Amino acid sequence: MHSNTAAMETPETAPLGANYDNRTRIRIAVSLFYFGQGIAFASWASRIPIIKGYLQLSDAQLGTILLMLPIGQLITMPISGKLVGKYGSHRVLPIGVAIYLLVLCSISLATDAWQLGLCLLLFGILGNICNISVNTQGVLAEGVYKKPIMSSFHGSWSIAGFSGALIGLLTLNLAISTGLHFLLVSVLVFANIFVNKNYLVQDVSASTDKKSFSFKPDKLLISLGVIGFCSMATEGAMFDWSGVYFQDIVMAPATLTTLGYASFMVMMALGRFAGDRVIGRIGRKRTLQISGILMFMGMMTAVLFPSLVICTLAFMLVGIGVACNIPSVYSVAGKHPTISSGVALAMVSSVSYLGFLMGPPLIGYVAELFNLRYSFGLFAFFGLLMLVLTTRLKAFNNE
Repeated sequence: MHSNTAAMETPETAPLGANYDNRTRIRIAVSLFYFGQGIAFASWASRIPIIKGYLQLSDAQLGTILLMLPIGQLITMPISGKLVGKYGSHRVLPIGVAIYLLVLCSISLATDAWQLGLCLLLFGILGNICNISVNTQGVLAEGVYKKPIMSSFHGSWSIAGFSGALIGLLTLNLAISTGLHFLLVSVLVFANIFVNKNYLVQDVSASTDKKSFSFKPDKLLISLGVIGFCSMATEGAMFDWSGVYFQDIVMAPATLTTLGYASFMVMMALGRFAGDRVIGRIGRKRTLQISGILMFMGMMTAVLFPSLVICTLAFMLVGIGVACNIPSVYSVAGKHPTISSGVALAMVSSVSYLGFLMGPPLIGYVAELFNLRYSFGLFAFFGLLMLVLTTRLKAFNNE
């Protein structure tokens, strides 16, 4: 296994107290916090069409209001890192998730567009605080294990996405209101907070780390952020445009237009649960290099051979290709030798998340000028860029 034991045994990740008597219990607790956050977000996403109809929003109005969520996430990036650096992710995460759930429930109470926009701004702010906190927990738990386990945490988030979508479908079929739907999910996740909060990994140096307040650009973290940008731009493209690609380019039957998205999501989730074992065998660097190649091959195959079967298989390749990238980037960033985990993750997330925001609109602009196949062809080269950056970055040599 290619691991950097010395990096994992920094003061921030050193074992502390009785919380470390059972590593498996810690891993379960952190995984369930990933799951809880994922199912809360998926519950909101599953209700967007209903909320749109209830508030009588046009497509343009909804698109504008939805921007409030990423705006809230982006403006909170530096603040999240400072909070985690000062108070510790084990304290910030339970409180952040609790408020996140209250905001989720408040979304169902919105009776006007501006109220929904305000709720989504708060949802983005709290979502980012939870994101930085839970990924810091992932890094710290990985330090306790002293082997790669970050991908499995993100796999828990992916499974939560499936679960949230299924619960949303069930509540719609049972004619359960949006408010009751969000309340039931919140009760479930609140129970998770109380059951598992005492098993989170304690940030040993959280209260004394003066460097945690620094948010200056760092060459390593920017490079990791660009790798994350390439991956998240591709993810965003698949989330928002895979169905359209199957409809307009593949000419799939109406009942199969979601096949590409489903194949991508399934393979991404499976790839994340298998990713830790792969990384343990061949190292993060080689895993990311192969991932970049798979991203390129999958996207380019879909462009060159736009048939139903081949595109389904191609999107599977893309799903495998993006599976381990963000967990790996966050894991390396969280072990930065001079910057606290919270601040390092906030820096990398800031750059990476821009890909998720900019990717889907960029595909739309290129498609408007040329063709959707040209857009996917352009995005295929994000895989090659990721391959080059990973190869040149020395931080992966010992991973």
